[in-house]
Amino acid sequence: MSNSLNRRNWIKSSAMMAGGLAFLPGVANKLMAAPTHNLLHGSVEVPFLSEAEVAASNPPELKARLNANENPFGPSPAAKKALEDAVNDSFRYPFGSLQQLSAKIAEHEGVSPQNILLSSGSSPLLLAAAIHYSKGGKNVMSGEVSYDDLPSKAPRLGGNWIKVPMTPDFKLDLDAMEAKVDDNTSLIYICNPNNPTATMVDTNKLKGFCERVSKKATVMVDEAYIDYLPNPQEITMMGAVKAGQNVIIARTFSKLYGFAGLRCGYFVGQPDTIRTLSNYTSQGMAISATTAAAALAAYNETAFLQEALKKTLESKDFLYATLKKEGYDYIPSSANFVLFPIKMDGRQFSQEMNKRGVGIRTWKINGKDYCRVSIGRMDEMQAFADAFKQIS
Repeated sequence: MSNSLNRRNWIKSSAMMAGGLAFLPGVANKLMAAPTHNLLHGSVEVPFLSEAEVAASNPPELKARLNANENPFGPSPAAKKALEDAVNDSFRYPFGSLQQLSAKIAEHEGVSPQNILLSSGSSPLLLAAAIHYSKGGKNVMSGEVSYDDLPSKAPRLGGNWIKVPMTPDFKLDLDAMEAKVDDNTSLIYICNPNNPTATMVDTNKLKGFCERVSKKATVMVDEAYIDYLPNPQEITMMGAVKAGQNVIIARTFSKLYGFAGLRCGYFVGQPDTIRTLSNYTSQGMAISATTAAAALAAYNETAFLQEALKKTLESKDFLYATLKKEGYDYIPSSANFVLFPIKMDGRQFSQEMNKRGVGIRTWKINGKDYCRVSIGRMDEMQAFADAFKQIS
């Protein structure tokens, strides 16, 4: 399904991309013909298309790649230098830098290195959780309009995917989720801020939810976009892990840190949980020596993160103004993307934007078409505005 959110099957995706331009037109034609996935009613009309396959539909002259929630400002200078310096020693396994990175994260979060599970982005970790928590026909629960990489795998791994409708303001409905927890529930997946809606749940309410529900089933809080908030330390559920609750926190360097192509992410959870999930992954050894060095240099690099956040907010304000000027509403965003309702068929909208060199994503929610625009550089946002004005 062209609009399903997943970070899966990168081996397949890489092989596809290696096919080059000869393969591109065929993929593009199939994508353009594919119907929109109705997330709210769970209608699966076409096979899953990975992020790489979606990217392959973009024209070679793409002016603005606004369909993958990447940080277009790239890794920090310190990360780039560490990356280059690490090449000379990349013939060695990165045991030392991986240990240092795990220790650095643990120290910053106030946990033990035994609470940390590293991997090459969050994708392998989410897959590990999907495998484990789907065993024996168990239920994996998520919001109905949310990042579905993990929960969508459950039915294919012997489990069940329980989708809970959103609130009227497009937020995850914690009360409804809690009410659906039963003896067969193994995992509740909470993406906060949520993707693709860019909304957040109330922090105190989520804290209470974690404390109560984690006694019945594992709660995973995916905080991939938390660095885009002005107060991540106040929003994070890391305190639930420190309090000994059955909670897993998912983090990634792919967003504000600019590591989407470098691949680095981690879980934070109870040591027993980390040991169990590590059986399904290559752990930190999935991370290259160069990426490990770059992540170690970049972690918690406050000045760079603040500057990248500032640029992101400026681009987001420009997008808001563009939408308002054209008479469009939008869902206020707590992340680096914005979801808004469009006034034409989603496939047609995507095609028209693509023709103008702008890549976006579309969804159908409650029978209405929506567009998600990732926040790019200001020149990319101007390219979006120019294309959008022509077809809005």
